[in-house]
Amino acid sequence: MDNSIRSKGLELFHLPWQIFAIVAAVVLGATYLGVLPKGMTGCFVFMIVVGDILSWIGDHTPVVKSYLGGGAIVVIFGSALLVYFNLIPAASTVGGETVYNMALPLGKLDLVGNIGTFFKTTGGFLDWYIAALITGSILGMNRKLLAKAAARYFPAIFGGLLCAFALCCGAAALMGYPVMNALLLIALPIMGGGMGAGASPLSKIFESSGTMTAAEALSVMTPAVAIGNAVSIVLAGVLAKVIRGKLNGGGALMRSGSVDPKELEIDPEMQKKREHITVTNMGVGLLVSGGFFAWGYIVQGAWNALGTGVTIHAYAWMIITVAVCKITGIVPESVEVACFQWFQFVMRNLTNVLLLGIGVCYLEIGTVIRSFSLTYLLLCTATCIGAFAGAAFVGRLVGFYPFESGVTAGLCMSNMGGTGDVAVLSAADRMELMPFAQISSRLGGAIILLLASLMLSALSQFLTAV
Repeated sequence: MDNSIRSKGLELFHLPWQIFAIVAAVVLGATYLGVLPKGMTGCFVFMIVVGDILSWIGDHTPVVKSYLGGGAIVVIFGSALLVYFNLIPAASTVGGETVYNMALPLGKLDLVGNIGTFFKTTGGFLDWYIAALITGSILGMNRKLLAKAAARYFPAIFGGLLCAFALCCGAAALMGYPVMNALLLIALPIMGGGMGAGASPLSKIFESSGTMTAAEALSVMTPAVAIGNAVSIVLAGVLAKVIRGKLNGGGALMRSGSVDPKELEIDPEMQKKREHITVTNMGVGLLVSGGFFAWGYIVQGAWNALGTGVTIHAYAWMIITVAVCKITGIVPESVEVACFQWFQFVMRNLTNVLLLGIGVCYLEIGTVIRSFSLTYLLLCTATCIGAFAGAAFVGRLVGFYPFESGVTAGLCMSNMGGTGDVAVLSAADRMELMPFAQISSRLGGAIILLLASLMLSALSQFLTAV
């Protein structure tokens, strides 16, 4: 038994285990009787209960807790397995009729569908969580540090891209796999920022180039994105334990020797204000983060109206806007503090909810199993290792700690976008680096789409039929 459990008693979701067990019994009872409330209330309580149970298991399981990311890994894969084995109530349409996957004596419940609506829709829980994280984490950063780090970040991203492409192509050549297929259908979508902002628009680029239909492209790219996401999460957890000493910044991106040490310090007065948490500040943080989120969609709409043909996600515009506001100092200090406190509240209390949503809604265990082969797995793994190694190497050259650079500019390029960012950073215990992870996923994903257009025009004739 862990010393922490002996000293203060077992707790789940900050509650004594006895109280948590009573709440869990009620929630799970309502779930499997089919009477759990629909919408936000039912989804929240179910996801908190199951997410915290899975997280506790992961954080106290040998090997898993030390080398595979602990609770974050178990919440994501555990919830995906619950869906795969029909252990979470769900409904499907067969022959025009709704069929439920479990016998529920007091009613019918499509909890998987409810979680999908609650979690995935635009403006749903995922967007709400990411908005709080982006706004609070950027406004809570050191202003001078943010300005200096951003200028050095894109070289690290390109270092990760080049190394990922090179390692994937090299591995394909050694194993007799078509090199251009590996580059364009495995490495490119893995580094593209997930499905919505990566593989899906990439498939349209393939179709418009006359190379193959969008469906054919997605049939190959989707498993690559899923496996790349899983490998990135596991790598983040493993490397967090393996890479130590001067290569690991302990959460700091920039090495102290590359900037004035005074720039890395948090003003004591600001720290006191951050620690004085108020209910009013929670409300201000919620409102301001939502405002920045809405602004991102305004700019995205204006950009799309220009007809450039390049899609830049609203998250990216939000990141740019918040960063500019932080660097220029136009946001009042009191608002910065409120947004930081709101971000801390959301991150500390609702991260397991988010991770469970990722597992239920995005991680397709069936797809991963069907597409699994040793060659395919090795190519996906080579891509992710290359992404980390290239970003870590270039990051060190520009003044970053290699581990933090490799995780944010590398593995947060090779995962599934915003959801993958949270999972990777959770596994690596680097959630404070979310702004840089989002730069990788959103702006990095836009770079990939530009590269895809150029690469397809030059290399599509070398593709082998799929």
